[in-house]
Amino acid sequence: MPDVTPLRLAETMLAREGTGPAWGIEIEAAGEGYSRLAMRLRPDMLNGHGIAHGGMIFALADTAFAYACNSRNQACVAQAASIVFLDKGIAGERLVAEAREQSLAGRSGVYAVSVRGEDGRAIAEFQGLSRTIGGSIL
Repeated sequence: MPDVTPLRLAETMLAREGTGPAWGIEIEAAGEGYSRLAMRLRPDMLNGHGIAHGGMIFALADTAFAYACNSRNQACVAQAASIVFLDKGIAGERLVAEAREQSLAGRSGVYAVSVRGEDGRAIAEFQGLSRTIGGSIL
């Protein structure tokens, strides 16, 4: 029987993606309904204002959401997501996204993801709604 811990599931998903490895996403922690990821902002992740592109912040939060909602080895996808940007990220800064399950009802789940700068300030707040689609990760 394969190792199906939340950490192993997150590592498997990261290894299967082209995006996470390309962005340098690191898994710091994973648990049932939970994940914490980090990503260092590179110059190619900045917008025309020289600050973190909102799409990169969204991508980090969305990835943390994905690992949290798939942590029970039941394949899930996003059916909705939204984000509020609160502060800028700067080149070289390490951002941390922490996803927490808020509720599960049938095949749907609600997740909150906080993205923080390395000094602890709030960068963004993300909310995701997941839908279990059948099948497993491992």
